[in-house]
Amino acid sequence: MYEFRLGVQDLAETSFGLSPLLELVFSLRPRVFPARHPEHLPWVRETAAAYARLDTEVLDVLFAPHGWNPDFLGPRPDGIVTDVASALAAIRTTPPEVVRRDIAVAYRHDVDAAYRRVPIPPALSGDPSAVLERICTALEEYWDACIEPYWARMRAVLEADLAHRARRLALGGAAALFAELDDRVTWAPGRVRVVIPSDLVRTVVVDVAGRGLVLVPGLFLRGAITMIDEDLPPLISYPARGRGAVWDQAAPEGPAALAELLGAPRTRLLVMLAAPASTTELARRLGVTPGAVSRHLTALHAGGLLNRTRAGRSVLYMRSPLGDQLVR
Repeated sequence: MYEFRLGVQDLAETSFGLSPLLELVFSLRPRVFPARHPEHLPWVRETAAAYARLDTEVLDVLFAPHGWNPDFLGPRPDGIVTDVASALAAIRTTPPEVVRRDIAVAYRHDVDAAYRRVPIPPALSGDPSAVLERICTALEEYWDACIEPYWARMRAVLEADLAHRARRLALGGAAALFAELDDRVTWAPGRVRVVIPSDLVRTVVVDVAGRGLVLVPGLFLRGAITMIDEDLPPLISYPARGRGAVWDQAAPEGPAALAELLGAPRTRLLVMLAAPASTTELARRLGVTPGAVSRHLTALHAGGLLNRTRAGRSVLYMRSPLGDQLVR
């Protein structure tokens, strides 16, 4: 368990981040541990052929059998990061001794002897500089083949989560924000606790001491994780809201009575917008043009049935309380 002790200044400087590199690396988990991530299996199957053409010898072993991965693959995001190339460029500067150490730790070769060691695969053995370059090249190709074609959809879900968390913090303060962040995260006045289900993690108390806290949503996380650096704000990454619906294709049919009132297209949109979504994402899911969707969203918003907020370059729509009541 990690316990972060926060002062007033730390709460004031709590910020949110977004990292395509985090999604890139952790998206390997549904491929390595499919039973743990059933919500992502439609995407795994859809991209299976493209993935098979990549350097799977190294991609398949970036997570050890017990779920750990080398720490150098998880540099913290600095705000809302959108460029995976610059993140991979930063990884390429990792010193060889850090590469060797982090791989050893991930496979439990550099921790207490009481813990079970797993053989380090050949793809991660040998000259650490060569191993690092092979990893980065494989991740670049994996991004291009399996992540980038879906990134707009993935980012829309992540940005919708950020908008929701920001509203929670603004309206209810830290208690409201952390109360629903994740089951592993608990809040008490001046303290945030993150419980990590691992036999290698004891209770660690961190005095944040004015550095603030960074919160980052993730699509491929099963529970909250944390990163600590004595010179930087602690980071908590947590499962994003709506991540299970990111691969949905079919648009739901609205209730018949509501369709009689609003018409079928607007009813479908109102039913879909139980979670935030952008005009582009809604158009993709419905198989229509963004212009057609925008016209209906404008009408629903004018009628008070939708709220909207800006997240980066996107405008996200979500049902208002009146819209919720009408759908019910």
